Amino acid sequence: MFHLSKGARYRINAAQDADIGQNAVQNYILQQNANFLFSIQTTSSGSKYGELVLDKELDREDQNELRLLLTAVDGGSPPKSGTVVIHVTVLDANDNAPVFTESVYSAMLPENSPINTPVVTVSATDADEGLNGEVTYEFSRMSDKSQTFFSLDPKSGVITVTDNIDYEDGSKYEIVVEAKDGYGLSSEAKLIIDITDVNDNAPVIHLKSLSNPVPENAPPGTEVGIINVQDRDSEKNRQVRCSIQQNVPFKKNISVSSPASLPRRADAEA
Repeated sequence: MFHLSKGARYRINAAQDADIGQNAVQNYILQQNANFLFSIQTTSSGSKYGELVLDKELDREDQNELRLLLTAVDGGSPPKSGTVVIHVTVLDANDNAPVFTESVYSAMLPENSPINTPVVTVSATDADEGLNGEVTYEFSRMSDKSQTFFSLDPKSGVITVTDNIDYEDGSKYEIVVEAKDGYGLSSEAKLIIDITDVNDNAPVIHLKSLSNPVPENAPPGTEVGIINVQDRDSEKNRQVRCSIQQNVPFKKNISVSSPASLPRRADAEA
């Protein structure tokens, strides 16, 4: 069992032959393979041994074990030979970073989601084994506000709600999540959380101006007051309908003064 990089050498003990001289071991032949070459060396006493030379780096994720057939041949006539199988077990190196299942995760979250509501689960895998392949998760880049609202389980990758979220304070959050293996190789993915509006705000009425008292001889069409109505919700939830008490000598004129905030103006006429 050994862990080698390209060019590394591993000595193979010499084959034993009871004969001497030319009838002793003269050559070694390594069965052709994708990773190793065989280099024959001669000692000062004239005996021959070999070295396995790594010609192509090993990848445990492709093949975690190799069987190499080595043949020793003597110089007799006819030559005799013996074989041995060399078992090579490839040890894991931390050569793979975690890989997320998605480069961008997206989630929709209602603003009234209770605390501990799961938002999304991020997941990454690592092709290495053991500690090299153990993946943990953490937030990499996020705003202070995001840190208040969300938490991340470092083992499971589950992101949950940790505080009350208000659409009117923020409708989208972008967070970068990092996956790390046991020895520090890492990768990142982006998480985009869109907050959906809930009709949790009642319209608020602001009296902007009022003519009081109103002369009894005021002609029809006289403006007697301006009322501004606002709702902090969005889209349909912020659409406001205004009405006044029936059987009174006034009517309302409705106008939208700002698309951004949609305040409403009600003018009562005598």
